[in-house]
Amino acid sequence: MARRKQNKPHNPALAASQADYPPDILTVESLDIEAQGIAHREDGKVVFIDGALPFEEVSVSVYRKKPAFEKATLMAVLRESSQRVRPQCPHFGLHIGACGGCKMQHLHVAAQVAVKQRVLEDNLWHLGRLKADNVMRPIEGPAWNYRYRARLSVRFVRKKGEVLVGFHERKSGYVADIRECHVLPRYVSDLLLPLRALIGAMDAKETLPQIELACGDDITALVLRHMEPLSEGDVARLRAFAAVHPGLQWWLQSGGPDTVKLLDETTDPAQQLGYALPVYGITMPFRPTDFTQVNPHINQVLVSRALRLLDVQGAERVIDWFCGLGNFTLPLATQAREVLGIEGSEALVARSRENYASNKAPAHGGRALAATKFVARNLFEMTPGMLVADGAADKWLVDPPREGAYELFKSLAALQQQLRTGVPCDEGEGQQNLQIGGWTPPARIVYVSCNPATLARDAGVLVNDAGYRCSSAGVVNMFPHTAHVESIAVFDLNLA
Repeated sequence: MARRKQNKPHNPALAASQADYPPDILTVESLDIEAQGIAHREDGKVVFIDGALPFEEVSVSVYRKKPAFEKATLMAVLRESSQRVRPQCPHFGLHIGACGGCKMQHLHVAAQVAVKQRVLEDNLWHLGRLKADNVMRPIEGPAWNYRYRARLSVRFVRKKGEVLVGFHERKSGYVADIRECHVLPRYVSDLLLPLRALIGAMDAKETLPQIELACGDDITALVLRHMEPLSEGDVARLRAFAAVHPGLQWWLQSGGPDTVKLLDETTDPAQQLGYALPVYGITMPFRPTDFTQVNPHINQVLVSRALRLLDVQGAERVIDWFCGLGNFTLPLATQAREVLGIEGSEALVARSRENYASNKAPAHGGRALAATKFVARNLFEMTPGMLVADGAADKWLVDPPREGAYELFKSLAALQQQLRTGVPCDEGEGQQNLQIGGWTPPARIVYVSCNPATLARDAGVLVNDAGYRCSSAGVVNMFPHTAHVESIAVFDLNLA
């Protein structure tokens, strides 16, 4: 039977078999963050090998040659690594049509963490020109069924009359034909085939490109992106599907994020999407398109670790930069005298204020939340003057997106320079020199990062320009079996 058109051959192994380059035997030395084995030829030229692991002797076939490197596909493992394991998911692999949601299922999870720790340390050294005084023990959790947020692609394959729901194929924009997923919660994985059948029966099956998944503690939200208005029959089908799957909630998205709405509005608190931070007696309601951490098990540990490292005292003022819904802000408010949360999204700031109000009264005999203010601001356009206007804080928590917090730390470094030299900061053309009054820098900064490269760049500013030292750093295995590296680092002000 011919393959469907959307799955036309794209796998490097097939390309390699058609190439003129004969198979080579190489010894793999290390692994890059994309889970490619790294080997070198005798002349020093690097070869990246899909599917190979460190210390393995492998037969490979090159499918791309460049002046500085080559790319190759694994043909056979002649000497196997002790860290190689059998992938749990049948859809993982190098074969044509393999799911691209994971990259490291063939590597023992402990070795995955070691690779990510090495990536963090290498980035800090090569990009930031620094080393942490202490390497913290990694934050780890369940390796399977952890992914409570996902964007699942949907595709109706007309020639086969079949609907696909899942992640993209490896190195392809096509949707993988998956029937189970071991990183999604089990009950969500069990929905993949029923969802295919549901969408296949809908009138709009050819104009439904995506389902966004957001799992709370009690409710699972599915956001259905639809390119045309849904018929009454399709709406009835969605309701019937939810009725036989308790805790499932349909949301509809007809356009941009601002068009997302609940299929059937409800005021029942038991039907509200949210998650709890039980250590702090806090519950965080959220909308399915709001940013929340993918892995709730790790998030609870991460919040506790960050607050322990920040070591907030009852008389201190704290600023939570890139505060989002208040994931760190509200726990901080159980410990500090005063907290300021700053976030770029007006919608998230509104949600964080609502969450603060709903959690303000003490829960489970705990402490009432401290005075907390939330402000919306573009943190990628920070200036020293804006930083002074926010007031001095004893501690900072910084949790930026992948772009990092460069402008924030450059502003901090400029103010530190002014404090050291007495020369006012230049606030830009046509602006008066900045008077900082009694502003002082934070004594400690805890930085939660989802990109080791921007963390390293920002750490370089803090250490080399702003007068801090990197006291400790370590990885957070938020996304097992993927190349994604989360980390946490602590910076203390040098008082000398």
